[in-house]
Amino acid sequence: MKPTIQTFFDPATWTVSYIVYDHFAGHCAIIDPVLDYDPKAGRTSTESADKLISFIGSQQLSVQWLLETHAHADHLSSAGYLRNQVGGKIAIGNNILLVQQTFKKIFNLDDEFMTDGKQFDHLFEDGEIFQIGELIGRAISVPGHTPADSAYQFEDSVFIGDTLFMPDIGSARADFPGGDARRLYQSIQKILAFPPETRLWMCHDYPPSHRAAQWECTVAQQRAYNIHVHDGISEDAFVTMRNKRDATLGMPTLLLPSIQVNIRAGHLPTPEHNGVVYFKIPVNLI
Repeated sequence: MKPTIQTFFDPATWTVSYIVYDHFAGHCAIIDPVLDYDPKAGRTSTESADKLISFIGSQQLSVQWLLETHAHADHLSSAGYLRNQVGGKIAIGNNILLVQQTFKKIFNLDDEFMTDGKQFDHLFEDGEIFQIGELIGRAISVPGHTPADSAYQFEDSVFIGDTLFMPDIGSARADFPGGDARRLYQSIQKILAFPPETRLWMCHDYPPSHRAAQWECTVAQQRAYNIHVHDGISEDAFVTMRNKRDATLGMPTLLLPSIQVNIRAGHLPTPEHNGVVYFKIPVNLI
């Protein structure tokens, strides 16, 4: 069975979320959902997540999985909110433990924050098979952007997170803590080894002025036209390019709040004794 795919684009963070389901009144997974956040006011809202809930209701779907491709640095995850509203198990690649360990040190988190991944309901191993109703899914480890990046395959569709962007945009950065340009290249080759007609679904698009946002292409298109890693680009050439380019990039606007939520499986930090949630900002560290 091929999946039915509904996309949701968030223009505030250029993020694409997906609902993947087997059939009407069937079962579904939500991939990379967004929790809206106003960094100026420090306020969250659930407008984007509520659009997903509305669609799920309209199609009479039962949520089985809330899939994260990685601990995002550019948007907050609404997986925790969605699990409370519509159910499902929150899952991510099992290397999230490395990400948690790294950022526990960066944010100087106390012993209440455990680095065992138990904030998530399930940690996928590379190649692990799972089901969404009648759909068969496969988790694929694709580290490099972060150590815990995972792609998710359903028949001829692969949701690749931040590993690649549309061909005219290129590839993900690899300079976040735990990132590695050489491992990113190897993960990209893993994706590009799928049959040419395989459909690839991006987590983001940052379109140039001459086109609207897009988030779907094929393996063949990436191999022919990706500006960073088309056929013929060697591993060493890619690593040199990626490292040089990453050195010029500023940090994402939502990096600091996003990571603190996303290593907690889409949950805000524990409120302090006054009932208020606070994000920590390390100064002169990142």
